[in-house]
Amino acid sequence: MAPITVFAAREILTMDPNRPRASHVAVRDGEILAVGGADCADAWGPVTHDDSLAHAVLMPGFVEGHAHLMAGAMWRYAYAGYHDRIDPDGTLWPGLTDLDAVIGGLRDYAGGLAPEEPLVGWGFDPIFLDEERLSRRHLDLIDAERPIAIIYSNFHLMCVNSAALDLVGYDETTNAEGVIKDDSGKPTGELQEMAAMFPIMRRLGIDFRGLSQEEGAIRAYAQVARRAGVTTVTDLFSQMEDADLEVMLRVTGEAGFGLRIVPALGALEAPTTVAERARRIGLRSTDRLRLGAVKLMTDGAIQGWTARVRSPGYVGGQPNGIWNTAPEQIHALVMELHRTGVQMHVHVNGDEAAEVTLDAMEAALRAHPWQGHRHVLQHCQMMDRDLYRRAAELGLCCNIFANHIYYFGDQHVALTIGRNRAERMDAVRTALDAGVPIAIHSDAPVTPMGPLFTAWCAVNRRTMSGEVLGEAQCIGVEEALFAITMGAAYTLKLDGEIGSISVGKRADFVALGQNPVEVDTMALKDVPVLGTVFGGQVQLL
Repeated sequence: MAPITVFAAREILTMDPNRPRASHVAVRDGEILAVGGADCADAWGPVTHDDSLAHAVLMPGFVEGHAHLMAGAMWRYAYAGYHDRIDPDGTLWPGLTDLDAVIGGLRDYAGGLAPEEPLVGWGFDPIFLDEERLSRRHLDLIDAERPIAIIYSNFHLMCVNSAALDLVGYDETTNAEGVIKDDSGKPTGELQEMAAMFPIMRRLGIDFRGLSQEEGAIRAYAQVARRAGVTTVTDLFSQMEDADLEVMLRVTGEAGFGLRIVPALGALEAPTTVAERARRIGLRSTDRLRLGAVKLMTDGAIQGWTARVRSPGYVGGQPNGIWNTAPEQIHALVMELHRTGVQMHVHVNGDEAAEVTLDAMEAALRAHPWQGHRHVLQHCQMMDRDLYRRAAELGLCCNIFANHIYYFGDQHVALTIGRNRAERMDAVRTALDAGVPIAIHSDAPVTPMGPLFTAWCAVNRRTMSGEVLGEAQCIGVEEALFAITMGAAYTLKLDGEIGSISVGKRADFVALGQNPVEVDTMALKDVPVLGTVFGGQVQLL
């Protein structure tokens, strides 16, 4: 008989309505055996009492339902973002808040590179800078000979210098969507969306697959997740090849690896090929590596003006975005993946992208009824009440990008979609009232992984300037905590195993320094994460 350990806590928030509060939880063989008081497991035989968490408030381990494995590995490049960020080792990187700071910081970074090494930066976003838009002219000031590529924070755009443009032959004769030109017809250096960016990425060795599948990247991701209190995390666009799968299985299978990863295979091939690969890979699933779902990319990013939006479009009159996957291909992928029983996660930022995807889902469900599919619309930033009602009717889940209100809310009001639509962006309240199963997320590394911060965003809807943007969309603290535990687990079809501290589920907990339901709502984001418990194994920070 496996030994029984009874953990004491200051308080346990179980997320189980049958016993919402407790003081002790018993664990046997990595599973929850009993929940209650100090004697909760006495009927099961001899127990060992563990007081190492007696000072902490325990909750179910947080579930990050939309993030990317490169959140750890991106730190091998230069950070050029506006906001302060903390790397996987806990080092604070101050934000660069004007173009001079960006250029100076990147120039300093370049000084430590070998002469033949390209300079790659990440995290930059011009929407925060009240200056001219970053161009190849600015990057040429750093180094005119060394190729330079700066990836924007949304990962849908980049800016490169003249040397990088020359590498791939982008010039005034180039006629390709996403290669932005100035009034004279010459490329500015800004490249929008994957088709335009990929040639640069290939020549400079910027490999999102490598940033996600190398052993070091996987371990760094686990560090990022642990600091955030996350015990189950997604990699929501995986370019996993067979060799990558073997690395993932080996690393996640190690005894001390305290994280469950749920990759979604990127839909980069023909529909039948994607469906078959998902089925084949899904057969290799383990407890710590859950495989078989697929991710579809539809449009781009609102703050980059590449999302597909419905009338009246963008307030500045910008063109209506870029399709990463054309509508007819979205329909074909959705039909085949649904027909073959593959769960889909579909990126929809703009409301036009959401509408096209809902049309595709409705057609697939009419052709092939499937209760319990739990396909998930991801981001859902501009969905309104009508679109959420359609999602509910079709049995879809929505994972909403709540962090965007803080990071980009002010800019959306002023520069992208205007106040009326910005006030109903990331409309968690509307989704809940429509009966849609929801989660909320960070999209790390687009914004930092931190479920308590994400919950704070959904509860308070504060922008960087302190404005409450769309008070009618605020939700309660307990609703937000449910969204980062049971809600997210439901979207991953793991709610029977994780998401609450209930008998028979995995013994995955987060240890907190305060009770999140007792602090002021504005202090929710500051509740300390002390560590995690994964399968009954304590991992304090």
